Amino acid sequence: MPAETTPAAADDVDPRSLAEVPAEPGAAKPDPILVVDSVVRRFGGLRAVDVDHLEVQRGVITALIGPNGAGKTTLFNLLTGFDKASAGSWSFDGHPTHSLPAYKVARLGMVRTFQLTRVLARLTVLENMRIAAVGQRGERLARAMVAPLWRAQEREVTERAMALLDRFGLAAMCDEFAGSLSGGQRKLLEMARALMVEPRLVMLDEPMAGVNPALKQSLLAHVKSLRDEGMSVLFVEHDMDMVRDISDWVVVMAQGALVAEGPPESVMADERVIDAYLGAHHDVSLETVEAEIADETDEELAADD
Repeated sequence: MPAETTPAAADDVDPRSLAEVPAEPGAAKPDPILVVDSVVRRFGGLRAVDVDHLEVQRGVITALIGPNGAGKTTLFNLLTGFDKASAGSWSFDGHPTHSLPAYKVARLGMVRTFQLTRVLARLTVLENMRIAAVGQRGERLARAMVAPLWRAQEREVTERAMALLDRFGLAAMCDEFAGSLSGGQRKLLEMARALMVEPRLVMLDEPMAGVNPALKQSLLAHVKSLRDEGMSVLFVEHDMDMVRDISDWVVVMAQGALVAEGPPESVMADERVIDAYLGAHHDVSLETVEAEIADETDEELAADD
């Protein structure tokens, strides 16, 4: 396990600080916001996740890549409280979170989206946004019956929700049912809704899956803007162009374990990464394999729709 690092002030962190981090699995970071230790998830005799050590740097965009079945989404589920680990521990911003349910993890400031979007289809777009805000006084029955206790806060929540919908190009659809949105619009809504929690770490599970090219550029810009606003981003993605374009650091999983990490350029040329996708004998590029995987994923999503 790498030696413990002393966290620096968040304002002092710059993505360039990763320049001194060794490109090796489990490398220690200058100021990690998420630290994972000895996490295992078994399904019968299968070890779906077996991560010895992982640190996610604060204030940067980290990509988590790997072949299908590598354990990426399972790791996301564990870290965000949607699944329970067989062993191991992890902490978010210094707070142990391995025993917390999903809603408590989100309240601490670590939120996620899903590969298959999860919107409340029979609520409007605006209602989907407002329901995500935390600490609402009107949620308790006794207070809900006394409107002056919560009405001013509800106006503030609505204003913040509308500002985010405007930012994501969904303001004109605020009164439409969320179930009527296209797949790409649901991705935008899910990302906007995650920001209602005012998170410090946003975890995106295949944000580009099933999204048409017109919306991809919009989503890319929004992900970059999260980093520009001081948030940390960890995302799973098969689109290598996106990984190269926006990520500051790349972590690679295969068969549940970390096999490589480093800057995008070095990871794409790493023999361990190519072997993880293709086996020990290979004669095609990683980009070609990723394109095939992405096509298969899009076909599966289309079939599900």
